[in-house]
Amino acid sequence: METLFIVLIGAMAAILANQNIAVFNDGLRPVVGEHIEGRLKRRELGVTAFAMSFGLVIGFGIPFTLSASIILIHSILLGTDIIGLITPKNKWGTPLAAAVGGLYGWALLAGLESFVKLFDYLPVNFLEPLGEVGTPVVVTFMAFPALAVAMQFSIKKGILTFVLAALVRQLTVFVNENGFLSIGENVIQLNQEGMALIVGMIFLFFYAMKEKGDEGSSVDLAAMFSEKVKSIKNNVIYFVIIGALIAGATNLLIMAGDPISLNLIAEGKITDAGIAAAARAIGFIPLVASTAIATGVYSPVGFTLIFVVGLFSPNVWVAVIIGGIISFLEVMLLSSIARFLDKYPGVRNSGENIRSAMTKLLEVALLIGGANASNMIAPGFGFFFIAGFYLLNEVAGRPIVRMAVGPVGAIAVGIIANILVALGLMSIPQ
Repeated sequence: METLFIVLIGAMAAILANQNIAVFNDGLRPVVGEHIEGRLKRRELGVTAFAMSFGLVIGFGIPFTLSASIILIHSILLGTDIIGLITPKNKWGTPLAAAVGGLYGWALLAGLESFVKLFDYLPVNFLEPLGEVGTPVVVTFMAFPALAVAMQFSIKKGILTFVLAALVRQLTVFVNENGFLSIGENVIQLNQEGMALIVGMIFLFFYAMKEKGDEGSSVDLAAMFSEKVKSIKNNVIYFVIIGALIAGATNLLIMAGDPISLNLIAEGKITDAGIAAAARAIGFIPLVASTAIATGVYSPVGFTLIFVVGLFSPNVWVAVIIGGIISFLEVMLLSSIARFLDKYPGVRNSGENIRSAMTKLLEVALLIGGANASNMIAPGFGFFFIAGFYLLNEVAGRPIVRMAVGPVGAIAVGIIANILVALGLMSIPQ
């Protein structure tokens, strides 16, 4: 069943990309929109998709997937973006995209088992240290609403949001340690990062809803792009199918929508993972809705609420049914969401700041995580390598995106450490 879900997700996502209906990479949606409007050739679109997504697949999706043996959605859907967009949009190109997308999903799942077994035969098994790459992400990610507030409104409001989120985090730690929350004899453990994230998001939307635009500047996005909204609605059946599949795969705990919930699932904290996924989904609604309505290109995961459905559903079939329903409602509500976003221009504008804040925080967190993992694999040499790798990458004009430097560097250190041990130039770390 697990293999079937992943294969079907890979095939369906590749079809959606091939037909210019939906892509996972937020930055690709406007580019696909340019292609739909006839301003970008298919070949150029395919090359752009590869350049924008391949580094993230290798440097971001795969390392997280390997570290927990749970598929991070980025590793499969960024790959199917590339597969769908480099294959021609014609009667043979679309079936080819589906076949390659399904095969890619199967290889990703099958490769996981092979990779895990392979590590046992290496002189330096760096699979466990590789898990440290994602550790800082869970803790630092709670700061992104404060950063988004600072970027959009003012540094003072950003600091206030950060301080209050930090206080809520520590209060949650205090409540958990003293067992103040319980149902009967069962003590409820709240995720401190998730609670801080929710508080930060409340402040972000509070400030955004207070921000008003000029009287004459209000634009009815749904009216202006009615044809694009209509084209998304016409393809709702595809989103229902892939939403149901992803919700089911998440319920089976073989897939996660973000690094935070992936790490929490790996630790067995399913409820905490659901809370973290819900907080993230709230933050992505303005971004996904605005880009979808403006470009006519949607996301295969919608507003990411299907991950929340998967984590909180009692079984896989309930997850599949509710996931499909949620996906349907999201698409049908796009026009209403657009009008709400237009009523509060600050909310709509916050989408780009949310994305920028997340990117900046992930860059820092993954660099720290990559350095820590590298130093566990090869003490001393790990810090040296990551520092040099990062600085040389910057001087070279950043051929590897900053977000990928830490994960790619950690993998490289693991490979180098095994070569050095094999050559007798390094002892096996204890």
